[in-house]
Amino acid sequence: MEHSIALVTGATSGLGYAAARLLAAKGYREIIVTGRSLAQIQQSAAQLAAETKRKIFTSLELNLNDPANVQSAVAALVKQGQPVDFLLLNAGLVPYKQRVLTAAGVEASQAPLIGHHQLTVGLLHADLLSPNARIVIAGAEPARGGVPMFKYTDLPEFATRYFEGDRTAAVEALIHNGPNVKYVPNNTYADAKLIIAWWTAALARRLPSGMAVYAVSPGGATATKVVRSASPLLKYVFIPIVNLIPGMNQTPEVAAGRYIQASQFGTDESGQFFASAPGKFSGPIEVQQQPHLHDVASQEAAWQAVVNVSGANLS
Repeated sequence: MEHSIALVTGATSGLGYAAARLLAAKGYREIIVTGRSLAQIQQSAAQLAAETKRKIFTSLELNLNDPANVQSAVAALVKQGQPVDFLLLNAGLVPYKQRVLTAAGVEASQAPLIGHHQLTVGLLHADLLSPNARIVIAGAEPARGGVPMFKYTDLPEFATRYFEGDRTAAVEALIHNGPNVKYVPNNTYADAKLIIAWWTAALARRLPSGMAVYAVSPGGATATKVVRSASPLLKYVFIPIVNLIPGMNQTPEVAAGRYIQASQFGTDESGQFFASAPGKFSGPIEVQQQPHLHDVASQEAAWQAVVNVSGANLS
């Protein structure tokens, strides 16, 4: 661990910041922290160095909503020339009350996956992931289903109804929140996290032997900025109720610890989605076995849709 390099996206606050601090305690010799604003991430890196008393934090500007900026970030990493051992794709967004699209026409909560895909593919093409690299991407409990106020789209039924059974086209419609998709913030969030779980499984099949990827739900951790864009019903009703129930919430440090735990998993678990036990938002993580998560046709459709939207593919 003392000779390894980690890269953490969305590290200016919340879970990314907490994860970077935990990685420093684990003995990583360099931790690349990213944020949309170079000034903000430089400030965060300085704060992390002061808190951990370790000058191991490197700042990198990374705006996942801007494909050109993602390319620039990859180019900067190529120039540095040091392979990453642990890639933590943490940045995310809870949907806004009203639909918001990026300049590329991607719904705001879907956009982090598109940017993370570009980043991951760019690092793989540049041979900048070490032979035994671990990749963790932030998932969420609603992807498994059974979470009050959240409902993911039945992709096979949606594809049959509107796209003549073409699941790739159906996933693209969800990513763009386009025709035939009704914007409901909580459901959009559930769809975004389900697509992440499918993308993870598809990426696992494409990684070189020795590498592994996992989708990991951090669980309940409401003391972060991720809920800043949440709907009033979620922010002022659901979350306060959850906070009153013992075991349904946890500190950012405990939540981020799930990412670090997964970074030590083996290749046998690659492609799996880890989350709390059904009905929980904290506690131990376990592989989620719900059938819709393991639908290979949906996994491959999600991968191809992300490739189509991002323009980035693995040879």
